[in-house]
Amino acid sequence: MAGNQQNEPVQAYCVKCRDKRNMTNPREVAMKGKGGVQRRAMTGTCGKCGTKMFRILGKK
Repeated sequence: MAGNQQNEPVQAYCVKCRDKRNMTNPREVAMKGKGGVQRRAMTGTCGKCGTKMFRILGKK
């Protein structure tokens, strides 16, 4: 996990819960951006309801 330490939980907004929640099984992915640019993001599941979550990260 880039920029995050193993013991630090990743938080993202859960659309279903309508609140910020801790992500379970977070992993970094590359998404397609405008103009063919790669955008970094974290994906995982909501710790409470199990909904898939995304968090777009800043540049390296």
